[in-house]
Amino acid sequence: MKILVGYDGTNAAREALNRGMEQAKAFGAAVHIVMSLKGDEGRTSDDAQVQRIKTAERGLKDAAALCEKRGLACETHLLVRGLEPGEDLVRYAEENGVNQIVVGVHRRSKVGKMIFGSAAQYVIINAACPVLAVK
Repeated sequence: MKILVGYDGTNAAREALNRGMEQAKAFGAAVHIVMSLKGDEGRTSDDAQVQRIKTAERGLKDAAALCEKRGLACETHLLVRGLEPGEDLVRYAEENGVNQIVVGVHRRSKVGKMIFGSAAQYVIINAACPVLAVK
């Protein structure tokens, strides 16, 4: 069994990781910690983009250390494929036979979600497997 945890380093993502690790322990599953960066499409310097990637890699490394501390099988993946984060998570889940997705939910107003979008909302609506939303 594979459990995907959508991770971006926020408090909501850390809660999702904790719940994902609990689920993995209960079901003997492997944890896939996935972070998606869309890319800046030329809006920022190459140095800024490199820094974003390094920061993301450090966050994934720290998250993996938490899994290893609990004795859980864990993989980390940093996706930079030009997709929105929600799309990236759903596609990764389909490509890798993921059985469950765990995502953190940020508290935003309906207008805020309409303007800025919501990766969790996209995953909940479009994923082919069960999704656990954690707040």
